[in-house]
Amino acid sequence: MHKRIFLHAAALAVASLSATHSIAQDNTFKIGLILPMTGLLASSGRQIEAAVKLYMAQNGDTVAGKKIQLIIKDDNTLPDVTKRLAQELIVNDKVNVLAGFGITPSAMATAPLATQSKTPMVVMAAATSSITLASPYIVRTSFTLPQASVALADWAPKNGIKKVVTLVSDYGPGIDAEKFFNQRLLLNGGQVMESLRVPLRGPDFAPFLQKVRDIKPDALFVFVPSGAGAAVMKQFLERGMDKAGIKLIGTGDITDDDQLNDMGDGALGVVTSHHYSAAHPSAANKKFVDAFKKANPTMRPNFMAMGGYDGMRVIYEALRISKGQGGGDALLAAMKGQIFESPRGPMYIDAQTRDVVQNIYLRKVEKKDGQLYNVEFDVVKDVKDPGKAQ
Repeated sequence: MHKRIFLHAAALAVASLSATHSIAQDNTFKIGLILPMTGLLASSGRQIEAAVKLYMAQNGDTVAGKKIQLIIKDDNTLPDVTKRLAQELIVNDKVNVLAGFGITPSAMATAPLATQSKTPMVVMAAATSSITLASPYIVRTSFTLPQASVALADWAPKNGIKKVVTLVSDYGPGIDAEKFFNQRLLLNGGQVMESLRVPLRGPDFAPFLQKVRDIKPDALFVFVPSGAGAAVMKQFLERGMDKAGIKLIGTGDITDDDQLNDMGDGALGVVTSHHYSAAHPSAANKKFVDAFKKANPTMRPNFMAMGGYDGMRVIYEALRISKGQGGGDALLAAMKGQIFESPRGPMYIDAQTRDVVQNIYLRKVEKKDGQLYNVEFDVVKDVKDPGKAQ
């Protein structure tokens, strides 16, 4: 008799626990954030994590009655690891949204899982044009390399740069940067003297830069992922390429705000095109930069941080619009078409492509208050990804 009563009580306790867990699940909104916190692109992961946590600190951790739970995973910039972590987050943790994705191969490896599970996937970093085509559940809040590259190819010939050698990291975004810069430069009457590709892992820029010095173009156009720009700058200056009359131009990755001060005065005058600078002159950006620095005294926010910060805004707003109800499809629908003023400037999520539309700025490295900044001197407004038009 006592045994039967005990078993019955135990069964009721388990049922009660299950019910409590179910209620907790119903009131929790989980974001699985997969980032490169170690390895080649650890600086990107640190920037995105800091910005995501700042957004949550500023906007609270409850939206539409749901408690936001952030689950951060380190993929060490390895696509196989990204895919495994995404699967665990979907199956075991039952996340409502996947986010992060430091490089294109990681985003591409995860795309089929997002489609199968109908889990919205917010790409905060990876920038190859075709990423949003890999799954109807992908939304991007970073940028695309064609967006950044085309603006610079329009600027260069008008400013005495006709003969160019391109040097890019040999993977998706680099190939995009090379293709779209070269096409537009040729269209504008410029000449591509050589196109060089450097391995993504363990890159040694020295032999490539020596080759460029021998070719003697007007400028060297560079794309390397965030975090690798300092190495290119250092070796460019060591070889005296600036003194040989070769200008260094590229997408904003090469004068990354996170590393710019460490590059020294040799970086002064380098012209880049990109969607975000810590020096962007707006009230919204000043507020963002001040808050970011206060929370992270040893860091200056860069474009990776911007992708993370705005990515959280898109997720929060989608949860608010969908009133916390419905699954992935409702959230996805609420992400499409969002228009807002970001610290980077005005931007929106194109409802058809699910890609970011934003201003692209031309910037020059200048010294302000004893520090180096990417100072904007021109803007191309509301740039859609040129890669989607092909």
